[in-house]
Amino acid sequence: LPPSPAGVIVNLALWLRGKTNVNLNYTSSVENVKHCAERADISTIITSRMFMEKLKHRGNDYTQVASDKVSLLYAEDLMKEIPKAKIASYMFFCMFAPAWLIKLLFRKRAKLDDIAAIVFSSGSEGTPKGVMLSHKNLMGNIQQLACIFNVSRNDVMLSELPLFHSFGLTVTTLLNLMEGCPIVAVADPTDVKTMARVCAEFRVTALVATPTFLRAFTISRYVHPMAMKYVRIIIAGAEALRPELATAFRLKFGKEIFEGYGCTETAPVASTNTENNLHSDYMTMQVNNKPGTVGMALPGSQFLIVDPETNEPLPTGEAGMILIGGCQVMVGYLKDDDRTKSVTVTIDGKRYYRTGDKGYLDEDGFLTIVDRYSRFAKLGGEMISLGAVEKKIQDTPVLDGCDYVVTSIPDSAKGEKIVLLYQGDKEPSKVISELRASGMPPLMVPSVAFAVDAVPKLGTGKADFTTAKKIAKELVEKK
Repeated sequence: LPPSPAGVIVNLALWLRGKTNVNLNYTSSVENVKHCAERADISTIITSRMFMEKLKHRGNDYTQVASDKVSLLYAEDLMKEIPKAKIASYMFFCMFAPAWLIKLLFRKRAKLDDIAAIVFSSGSEGTPKGVMLSHKNLMGNIQQLACIFNVSRNDVMLSELPLFHSFGLTVTTLLNLMEGCPIVAVADPTDVKTMARVCAEFRVTALVATPTFLRAFTISRYVHPMAMKYVRIIIAGAEALRPELATAFRLKFGKEIFEGYGCTETAPVASTNTENNLHSDYMTMQVNNKPGTVGMALPGSQFLIVDPETNEPLPTGEAGMILIGGCQVMVGYLKDDDRTKSVTVTIDGKRYYRTGDKGYLDEDGFLTIVDRYSRFAKLGGEMISLGAVEKKIQDTPVLDGCDYVVTSIPDSAKGEKIVLLYQGDKEPSKVISELRASGMPPLMVPSVAFAVDAVPKLGTGKADFTTAKKIAKELVEKK
């Protein structure tokens, strides 16, 4: 189900009955969804006929997921089976009955450490992994976020991120329900016109999105700058925020984007930049935002930078493997104890998640991410960060206003070669020559570039590195 009243109600109702919820990724392939359903031993899928029809028109017929083991329940059919008088009586009862009686009649008791949700990872680097999050993980992260966001009943949160995404489930949905903050649900996060309209119409004050979705606001001629008039805080996460996007957004809307960081395995938020605060002396300021970083760890969380081989802590300012510790660290991967053990480590009695990201902490505790350890290309014995290549490209005017991604593929001469995929009208040969002339280190200049109709993205807005690598390989072979 998409972000909607029905999607929220179904999740809450199932938790009330002590179920473990699995929100399936309806932007993924039918085969991937089948894999996730089988992996999680799903027997019942609740969806909507209208929504399934929309997805079918987009090329994915998810009715194929149904089998002898998996049944599909359609919300419209279920509603028809319940007499309206019964619905009205329950509404009346819940409005006036004491909470203890409602709990006694309808609630199935659950423990803090019980699995509340299984969230399948985005699969940006391969097959999605089932991340098991307990009630403690979800509620812990909600309380951590509440300390930072300070959302209240006077706020309104735009809830456009899908419920199968950990950000959509925790940050734009559960956080607000727990804090009493109204949410405005938009089923399609790519529908920029609708999102802009509801931001203005319902006076949205808080917005959490991926940089890809924020870029759509910035470049769309259908979005008026006044649409963001009431927004007081905008958090970007799930992928790197490029400086040119932050600048363009500020110029159009007069609003600052604060960058955060997290993983599905940490339920999901680990750190974020926020607004600077003026101290009570009205002369000095508490610095809570450093552009280029992903902020400081949330209250109750801890970052540890270690040597990726030995897990030995590294000095401040030295880049290494980022470990995250705190109450939000997942229980583990579904049916994969070996992988769980490989990504969790206990140091000084505290359990940490090994993120696979390379980064460093400054003297104030702000975290800067260098790149994924898996996103390095080996060229003639030299390890080149693909994220660093993207940052070097953004420092030049060559692809201003264009969306792009850098990947690598095997090469018989150097071991690997860097390939640039971009969305734009420039000739590939001209792009490469301009990058060479820009002063980029020669090793970082992509060997080849291709103009594509669209840079591959996941449903969450993150770059799809697996598909990008596949496309690059096919284009190079054709060439």
